[in-house]
Amino acid sequence: MNPWEQALKQLEQVKAYVEIPETIYRRLAEPQNLIKGELEVGGKKYPAWRSQHNDARGPYKGGIRFHPKVSEDEVKALSMWMTFKCATVDIPYGGAKGGVAVEPRQLSKAELEALSRAYARLVTPVIGEKRDIPAPDVNTDGQIMAWMLDEYEKAVGYKAPGTFTGKPIALGGSLGREEATGQGGVQILKALLTQFKVPVATTTVAVQGFGNVGYWFARLAEAAGFKVVAVFDSKGGIVSEDLTGLEIEAVMTHKQKVGKVVGYKGAKDLASEELWSLPVTVVVPAALEGVIDKEVAEKLQAKYVVEMANGPVTPAADTVLKERGIVSVPDVLANAGGVTVSYFEWVQNLQGQAWDLEVVQAQLKRHMEEAFSGVWREWERLEGGQVNPATLKVGMRVPTYTIAVKRVVEAMMLRGNSR
Repeated sequence: MNPWEQALKQLEQVKAYVEIPETIYRRLAEPQNLIKGELEVGGKKYPAWRSQHNDARGPYKGGIRFHPKVSEDEVKALSMWMTFKCATVDIPYGGAKGGVAVEPRQLSKAELEALSRAYARLVTPVIGEKRDIPAPDVNTDGQIMAWMLDEYEKAVGYKAPGTFTGKPIALGGSLGREEATGQGGVQILKALLTQFKVPVATTTVAVQGFGNVGYWFARLAEAAGFKVVAVFDSKGGIVSEDLTGLEIEAVMTHKQKVGKVVGYKGAKDLASEELWSLPVTVVVPAALEGVIDKEVAEKLQAKYVVEMANGPVTPAADTVLKERGIVSVPDVLANAGGVTVSYFEWVQNLQGQAWDLEVVQAQLKRHMEEAFSGVWREWERLEGGQVNPATLKVGMRVPTYTIAVKRVVEAMMLRGNSR
């Protein structure tokens, strides 16, 4: 099942819980716009896309990723998930996503800048502060957003900092944006464990993916008192002796020196597939989609999954996890901290303001906790009372999508888009 098929399956499953007119459903099952092109840099051509899924609740919003496995179906799926993510945390955006099929590590800095500017030129006609607001994603960062913003502003002839978020602070970026996705995920984990009365101090965590999202989740989880006992990147992983916990900053320093977490002193090296059988409380997929399939779900030893990547759990795996009593916090809730602070950045840009870090963090905490509380109440309603992992009728994705899809459908119908 490719990502687009996975996204469609998840949308289809929620039809049993949300009344969706057939015309609305057909609209949700396709992006409103799909932009395609080829970017030529250094004599090579790279396929590029921008999928704009739905703008009923506000301008399109979504990241841009540079990765060799980027495809049309992937960006379409990611744009749909962004629509529902923004609706889950109730911020006034629709969903979009963009990407270029490229291995950025094979490009020089000059080529990377040229590619970034070429992508900005491709999408300039369809983006803008009140139309579509891109942001960083896999293998993109503030510097890449700065190049793209500069190229966009040259094309339109005026300053428009709110067109891109995740920018450097000097160009209108927001304090707290870099760590926001990880921070929001840790807040959701704390809220979840509070409901199930699981002590933080005895909770062990394994993180798959050690880029921006995985690193910040691990670092902030450690600071919150969780035992982060294992981390994995694309080249393998490490686990602390006796599951006592890793020093995340030291692990990152090691990775920056040698290019991988494997070989970190004081921890045992593991092959990538060994992650799923670790006897930990929580496993955190924080890399790419589809990593927890039915086979992985059947051998998973964790009691909880926090989906910090987009689409890391397949529909078939969802069923297995529910039957095994393993609670999986869906991506559209767990990793929504990033887009929430991107929204704060956009608001600051439009209003010509710069919020203090304390304001950003307080607003993020409020948004994430309110979103979690709403999902939890809906889950209790669907379960007919108390949520008990041993006797679940539905997994956590169902109440989350129920809330999100209802909000999008309502906006579409109010606009007269039911025809």
